[in-house]
Amino acid sequence: MTIKVIIVDDQAMVRAGFAALLAAQSDIDVVGDAADGRQGVELSRRAHPDVVLMDVRMPEMDGLEAARRLLDPPPGVVHRPKVLMLTTFDVDDYVYEALRAGASGFLLKDAPPADLISAVRVVAAGEALLAPSVTRRLIADFAARPAPRRKGAVRLNGLTPRETEVLELIARGLSNQEIAAELVLAEQTVKTHIGRVLSKLSLRDRAQAVIFAYESGLVTPGE
Repeated sequence: MTIKVIIVDDQAMVRAGFAALLAAQSDIDVVGDAADGRQGVELSRRAHPDVVLMDVRMPEMDGLEAARRLLDPPPGVVHRPKVLMLTTFDVDDYVYEALRAGASGFLLKDAPPADLISAVRVVAAGEALLAPSVTRRLIADFAARPAPRRKGAVRLNGLTPRETEVLELIARGLSNQEIAAELVLAEQTVKTHIGRVLSKLSLRDRAQAVIFAYESGLVTPGE
């Protein structure tokens, strides 16, 4: 199945470079590009991409607001693509808010070409993706906050003990395969548990699951 992608970035050279790289892949089809967030939202409404590569800092409308509009569309708009945020900075004020808005992850613009291609495939498959430096920033951000008041405790009570274990391991950065090995389960069983966790907690993907686990106090930095 071909992955349809649009690229939203205010630098023409960046758009052209990413488009050439991705279009060379047999399973990826670049269906358009836009120079700012507003154009990106309009293009996405027309082109119905699977993945939107979204720059963070742009004129007219920044990537955060554009991601919000794509991931929380108005009534009548059914299509909701996966959004992969692109940034030049590994420490960016938008990281946390973009993930809260539903972005599937962050990737640095200077990442190797193979990482960009892999990121598109990972996000299209419904997984979350964070550059290691971005993950460190998120954990540092949570570590600097006051102890959580476990505002998600009520929602956590809706999970089975096994589902709670799975959520904790997701938050610690383990892959499905690693979770399966840790809990001595089949990988397909782990996927089933993850699906139930996301459904019960009304979360879009693993990125939001990680945030929820920290905010609820299930996981604390440094443990």
